[in-house]
Amino acid sequence: MDPELEAGTAAHYEDPAYYTQTYRKRVDDLRYYVRLAAERGGPVLEYGCGNGRITLPLARAGSAVVGVDRSAPMLADLRARLRDEPPEVRSRVALRRGDMRAARLGRRFPLVLCPFNTLLHLYERRDVERFLARVRDHLAPRGELVLDVSIPQPAELARDPGRPYPSPRFRYPEPGGGGPVVRYAERFDYDRLRQVLFVAMEFAPADGSEPWMTPLAHRQFHPQELLALLHYNGFAVTEQHGDFQGGPLLQTSDTMILHCRLRRRGTRP
Repeated sequence: MDPELEAGTAAHYEDPAYYTQTYRKRVDDLRYYVRLAAERGGPVLEYGCGNGRITLPLARAGSAVVGVDRSAPMLADLRARLRDEPPEVRSRVALRRGDMRAARLGRRFPLVLCPFNTLLHLYERRDVERFLARVRDHLAPRGELVLDVSIPQPAELARDPGRPYPSPRFRYPEPGGGGPVVRYAERFDYDRLRQVLFVAMEFAPADGSEPWMTPLAHRQFHPQELLALLHYNGFAVTEQHGDFQGGPLLQTSDTMILHCRLRRRGTRP
């Protein structure tokens, strides 16, 4: 993989404490997937399980979950968090470190999840095709793939990469508590040919100590493009929503949630 893409794929997930703090208020998708798993039944295969933001609530609600992720730090944090869970919750979670384009589990699931922009780390058409081939391998008959991705925002893609976009100061988390107060800003650089948005997350400690930057890369899938990729890889979209309350997909939607099933053989394209 291109070194810039490799860094943008891995770096954001090397600090589980910061990741947890950053997304602790993101709960709408969590509730959506917990409710969906209860309705569909398990076990659930979750791609991009990370340190368990969705995995743990699924398991606490009674669903068996197999989580796949490529980030060793995030999986190590999830294993540590599992040790604090009751035995019945721990018994419902199995973890596998691996590439979502290649991992083969040798079993099928009625529900496969690819939540919270995990798909946006697939940067080329071939990456998407390999991933969807693995999903086909793992879907039970009449099984369902459900994913959510952010919708490209033209204003964001057009931002000047030389301009920082600051946010309020906050205390950067460290193991055991504490941590420095930091000034935070983001820079956006959109590669129009590769359709990849590169985000530089800049942290500058208020005490003047050494600043640092964390890169993030997200492929930008436009809605009709993603629908076509799913269609030509054998999937039929059965539901699409623009929010986690089940609302319709609108011009103003920031998120696209897709429910997909395998197209039956002989179905007309």
